[in-house]
Amino acid sequence: MNLKAALLVTLPLLVAAAPVPSEIPAHFDLKTSSYDYTRRVVEIPMRDGVKLHTVILIPKRVTHAPILLTRTPYDADALTSYGDPNGGDGAASAHLRMALDGYDNNEDPDLIRTYIRVVQDVRGKHGSEGEYLMNRPPVGPLNHSGIDEPTDTYDTIDWLVKNIPESNGRVGTIGISYNGWTTLMSLFHPHPALKVAVPMNPMVDGWMGDDWFHRGAFRQDGTVNYVYEQEATRKSDLKWWPEAYDDYSVFLKYGNADAIARSHGDDQLGFWNKLEQHPAYDDFWQVQAVDKLLAKEPLTVPVLLVHSLWDQEDIYGDIAVYKAIKPKDRNNDMVYLAMGPWHHGGELDAGDHLGPIPLGMETGAYFRSHILRPFLDHFLKDDAPPLNLAPVTAFQTGTNHWKRFDSWPAGPITPTQLHLLPNGAASLADVPASGTVAGTYVSDPAKPVPFIPRPMHLLPDGEADAWRNWLSTDQRNVATRPDVLTFTTDTLKKPVQIAGEPVANLVAATTGTDGDFVVKLIDVYPDEVPQTPEIGGYQLMVSADILRGRYRNSYSDPAPIPPGQNQTYRFGLPTTNHVFLPGHKIMVQIQSTWFPLYDRNPQTYVDSIFTAPAVAYKPATITVSTASYVELPLVTGPK
Repeated sequence: MNLKAALLVTLPLLVAAAPVPSEIPAHFDLKTSSYDYTRRVVEIPMRDGVKLHTVILIPKRVTHAPILLTRTPYDADALTSYGDPNGGDGAASAHLRMALDGYDNNEDPDLIRTYIRVVQDVRGKHGSEGEYLMNRPPVGPLNHSGIDEPTDTYDTIDWLVKNIPESNGRVGTIGISYNGWTTLMSLFHPHPALKVAVPMNPMVDGWMGDDWFHRGAFRQDGTVNYVYEQEATRKSDLKWWPEAYDDYSVFLKYGNADAIARSHGDDQLGFWNKLEQHPAYDDFWQVQAVDKLLAKEPLTVPVLLVHSLWDQEDIYGDIAVYKAIKPKDRNNDMVYLAMGPWHHGGELDAGDHLGPIPLGMETGAYFRSHILRPFLDHFLKDDAPPLNLAPVTAFQTGTNHWKRFDSWPAGPITPTQLHLLPNGAASLADVPASGTVAGTYVSDPAKPVPFIPRPMHLLPDGEADAWRNWLSTDQRNVATRPDVLTFTTDTLKKPVQIAGEPVANLVAATTGTDGDFVVKLIDVYPDEVPQTPEIGGYQLMVSADILRGRYRNSYSDPAPIPPGQNQTYRFGLPTTNHVFLPGHKIMVQIQSTWFPLYDRNPQTYVDSIFTAPAVAYKPATITVSTASYVELPLVTGPK
């Protein structure tokens, strides 16, 4: 649905007297260099009088440096402290700041002395005044206050360029995840000093495919605790507590998402109640979807969108924004896209492995040195060095090489059907459409398919690597379950290259009146891989997603599934840039639970799955037709 009302025009900033900053000299040593800077802490006044806590890091000896601004709900003090006894994670914050500044062990250490870094708490979090609202909607139908993240960003930039004499007056915004979302907010009615924005893995549309839902299926594991820790207190100092080591058993015990949320007090928090009140893609979600909003805005600030191809949290947003704003880039020199083989935020790591699969290079270091740093320098430095950067730079997994493209997806692309056939077969060859049965399984909500091997200990501070890397987890852990259908091609004799979004086209019948459908596109490695024998037979998910069956015809108007009748469940999978190599196989897995990451569908139609009663959860038999296929974005032109 279209936006009902345009965003209000940003008001001119009412400049207040500049607060006197506290100034602390600081120093730390890395292996090969030292970095001396001045740390200023200021409370910057917004147009409504609310003051936002802001930390400014100014390298010594700079006299005309650009500003890189990050606005965050995650504690500006902690992110800019080294060994802070009050909670600053020295190693993490050093890594964060140096990565964003372009620092790498193989680079010139002097590079870290050329940017002024500013980190600010968003209103209502940590040191900032005001009320915190999760993903505060822009001024419009859901926000009549006249204040939003775009106005706060505008006012902050205005203060910074007027009160930091060491700056050159040019500002870039940058951030990951929620901070990537605030970076996108800077593009609405941008301040004239804003010269570049780098949203990395941003939250864009929480219903379609980012943090909260994926096409109606609620992402409960990771949401119930996040909402609690973000909204319960200003300083996020109340932590979610697990009741057992294995998340699987805890979520199964409570039954529905509402029950586990209430057991920890989420029902007393505003955003949790909004999630429960808006399970469908209604106006609440549509009028704040950032890609839809940006599609209506002029493109005036160069943007580098940074996308992780195995992003376990926000795999939808970057590509959605790219589709929305790229048509405005008439000269192909304003919107840039970088895609790498990373988990959420993995561009800050070495990036030399995808799970256990070696990539042959440090892709994160390459990104920071050859993409991020040149982009920032070109648009923010006084001398404006030339930019030798393709509009799209994407790492191609399989061959493990960086590729440069003029646009995405990179063509020519021929949509090609990977047919699902009886006896677990799959084929790229043309086959006559028929209504025969490709496979049948029973989905039992009492025994849901785990999304990673048990035990799962993700909440609150458990197996971090298990969460970061779950999308690259070996799918052999579920391939032989009777409630997972597996379809596999013959061994490939030549490479199969895909670039873009696969599309699941599932034709299936269920004995239930509702149900979820998970489709996974998988690269099956040869049984023997001499160089790395531990990945022999590995089943790597290349692209996978879920659709809640009640939304098969309309995301905004759910409807029961007629039992026993074939229905078409067609939905896009996350974008890919992959080559299935000779000797490998292409596999598709289909299942109806992905637990406890996604809440269980009772498979009986109820008004709200959040509060579904125990008696509604019933087994259902799903029959998949041979009319089903996965449409691959097959590259048929020059490789």
